[in-house]
Amino acid sequence: MIKNDLTSQYAGLKLKNPIVVASSGQTDSVAKIKKLAEAGAAAVVIKSLFEEQLEGLTQQLSQEQDHVEAYDYINQYVQSNEIEKHLEIIRTAKKENDIPIIASVNCFKSGKWVEYAKHLVDAGADALEVNIMRLETGLNADPSSVIKDHLAIAKEISNEVNVPVAVKLDRHFSTLVSLIDRLSYTGIKGVTLFNRSYRMDVDIQHERIVSGKILTSSEDLADTLRYTGLISAKVPKVCLSASTGIHTAEDALKALLVGASNVQLCSTLYQNGPSQIQAILQGIDSWMSDKQYRSISEFRGKLKAHEEDATLYSRMQFMKYFSNKE
Repeated sequence: MIKNDLTSQYAGLKLKNPIVVASSGQTDSVAKIKKLAEAGAAAVVIKSLFEEQLEGLTQQLSQEQDHVEAYDYINQYVQSNEIEKHLEIIRTAKKENDIPIIASVNCFKSGKWVEYAKHLVDAGADALEVNIMRLETGLNADPSSVIKDHLAIAKEISNEVNVPVAVKLDRHFSTLVSLIDRLSYTGIKGVTLFNRSYRMDVDIQHERIVSGKILTSSEDLADTLRYTGLISAKVPKVCLSASTGIHTAEDALKALLVGASNVQLCSTLYQNGPSQIQAILQGIDSWMSDKQYRSISEFRGKLKAHEEDATLYSRMQFMKYFSNKE
């Protein structure tokens, strides 16, 4: 039984505790969402449709047709049907659960996805998590255009919906703190650190490209902690959601101590099932009792990157640590 106040936030939404289930195959049906809510999740992020997923399905079906004119019809049919299935999950999940239902938009450019976002809100989504995924491989790619596109998408969606918007980012930005500061002026209320992109590997036996490690572990938490601590200190008005590497109560507590407002679970639920939610909540509550904290607000951000210890967060050179080791 939980003894302490675990109340937290997601992009300004009040949560009963800091556990949010990340967008994944575990949140792609009403039945799964209900189990997660019953297990104690404070909110869930619905598995989203990917922009390239819809476009790829359209291309596949159009190639099976004899007439080029069929493309536009097929494109409209695919998008309307797939999106409607997605909207129905949100509608039903809202009716059957008393926790916030967060919709997820995965996109790499603005445009039609703004209209899609409005449909998600109309279906009952309490908030939107916008996952902007881009990999520029062209020799003439302009690095600044990626930043501009992130800002444009965030501003466009924030201006068009009346629910909190959070942006889920990739870790591979050398100016991440600056980017999030600029994003904070677009109207967004939160940032999720980080999305997990496709991992590739090389099979040397068969000499081919294969999928790499899919699930995370607690060892993947370091970058999440580093940037959560830096950003919570430098851009305090943005609500931070710590994702990638949250597996245990200890992981969750680390994220909260450096300034996260909530933590997102994914891999640990695949490995341990929904019961892991209660295990983490009990672990947080027990630690709080031992430390004599009555609420998460009493210690959240206690270890964020204050000026006097900012170097502990910004130290990047691995060899500086080992230079005096023999």
